[in-house]
Amino acid sequence: MTTPRDLMIVAMDAESGGPLERGDLSLALAGAELIDLLSAEAVRLDGERIVPGYRPALPDRLLDQAASSLVQQSPYESVDDWLWRRGHGLAAAYLSALEDDGELTREHRRWRPFGAGQTVLADSPAHRRAADRWTSREAVLTALVTAAGIDGTDTGGEPAEVDDEVSTVLAAVHDAVTELAAERQRRAIEKAAFDNIWRGDGG
Repeated sequence: MTTPRDLMIVAMDAESGGPLERGDLSLALAGAELIDLLSAEAVRLDGERIVPGYRPALPDRLLDQAASSLVQQSPYESVDDWLWRRGHGLAAAYLSALEDDGELTREHRRWRPFGAGQTVLADSPAHRRAADRWTSREAVLTALVTAAGIDGTDTGGEPAEVDDEVSTVLAAVHDAVTELAAERQRRAIEKAAFDNIWRGDGG
């Protein structure tokens, strides 16, 4: 399993406590992919630029897809640009991958025999591994969970136990999530103002 898959599993476990912002999660997943690519030495950071390294064999298909999508020519891509480009719809992609791999199951209710049922995580080694990593507050996963606002956590700074490159990625995820929240707020204000105009006309 990979950090983004572990993050997705933790997010699904936490979602029962309230709805998640899928955009925030997608940005955090893109950050998790980049951190795993750094760990695999598939990339390195030159400041905030992502410089491709050697191309390792990556057994996880989404992580391999991420490596294949790296910008190969100078001046390369910034971490921020990567998060927005790669993160687009990424939560849905990881949800689909978990389902394809049998990590999800349908929970059927007795009183809804013909209903589709709720999608829940299967009791699998991958689920237990992600849960163990989260409950032990492993530094990188905890920082990503915090950045995405999962489990009611507040967005905040990255932990001290990570190296400079990982710290750069985590800070970029936090900034991107903050930017997305500001954009959602701006749109909500504009919509409220628009709705008020129509209500005023109707009066």
